[in-house]
Amino acid sequence: MPIDTTQLEQLVETITRQVLIALNDPAAVPGPIEPATPAGPDPVDHVRRVVNAGATRIAASVGHAPDDADLAHYIDHTLLKPDATDAQIAQLCYEARKYQFAAVCVNPSKIKLCAQLLKGTPVKIATVVGFPLGATPPEVKAYETQQAIDDGAHEIDMVINIGALKSKDYALVARDIAAVVRTAQAGGAITKVIIEAALLDDEEKVIACKLAKEAGAEYVKTSTGFASGGATVHDVALMRWAVGPEMGVKAAGGIKTYADAMKMIEAGATRIGASASVKIIQESAN
Repeated sequence: MPIDTTQLEQLVETITRQVLIALNDPAAVPGPIEPATPAGPDPVDHVRRVVNAGATRIAASVGHAPDDADLAHYIDHTLLKPDATDAQIAQLCYEARKYQFAAVCVNPSKIKLCAQLLKGTPVKIATVVGFPLGATPPEVKAYETQQAIDDGAHEIDMVINIGALKSKDYALVARDIAAVVRTAQAGGAITKVIIEAALLDDEEKVIACKLAKEAGAEYVKTSTGFASGGATVHDVALMRWAVGPEMGVKAAGGIKTYADAMKMIEAGATRIGASASVKIIQESAN
């Protein structure tokens, strides 16, 4: 019985994924492979409009990606769930290789696997430090950062010491951020400082952003996605005002629609983190 193009592509994807895992761990047995998410109508036009509006990257979770290779370079492919399996990470990396995404974003224990699966590709590896609470000492975060870089990470998303900020211990917060930035820059990595805006008042948000800027971080980021709230237009605009045009601002958490994403970009976001990325892309035709 002849096999159609869709079935052939799924078969190739299944075999490739199993081979990638076997290369990293010959004893690994991948779980069942779910069919790829169907493409939405003309997703490339949607992503192009987002990019033209000012985004430098769009963060996305596992799912169908735009077919345009140039647009794919703007996407951070993200999987930070605590129960993420090696098979799911292999799927993430397979999609990143296939579409040439800018980066995958994974938990620290998955960096080495990603480094193996993405070897020889231009896809970067991003990871998280002090995640998601931010309550570990600066020295621990610096160690995490160095370990992540040694394992193959290129981008570090760190969570600030939120309790210290709310206690007005700004010296500790500054030292906290600087410890990560200094270690990251020495290793050729960039730092995105997560301020967890949902837990802060406006004054605290501005102070956190200014401390991140003074420490030399490349980005400030709204949220971990694990707190009581995510990105808001108000927070993104306030953060953009606080850091000026020199730094990146990443909006993450609760961005579920195309309209949400566009509002964040218009407010000053230069990256978007979204677990509903497939839905957002598919809405481009509406």
